[in-house]
Amino acid sequence: MDDSAEMDRVRAVKEKHEKALLRKKNVVGVGIGLRQKDGQFTDQVVLTVMVQRKQPASQLARHDRIPCELDGVPVDVQEVGTLRADQQGGTDVT
Repeated sequence: MDDSAEMDRVRAVKEKHEKALLRKKNVVGVGIGLRQKDGQFTDQVVLTVMVQRKQPASQLARHDRIPCELDGVPVDVQEVGTLRADQQGGTDVT
């Protein structure tokens, strides 16, 4: 699959699942990006789910767990802290 078709597929999965993911406890954002492994970016395009703080699955209710993949698209959970809008319309991470 070419890069354009892959991005279209990931974008469609994001649109399909974004609202449900944002309803999960601790989730503050959903995007498309590159997988991070050991603090380094790989070349794998993934659905990125941003959380305030990563928690073990055993500490989350079943309905708040984030799957490893959605519709065949890999999911990467990234801890970003608390997001808040700044006065100029951007976003700060604290």
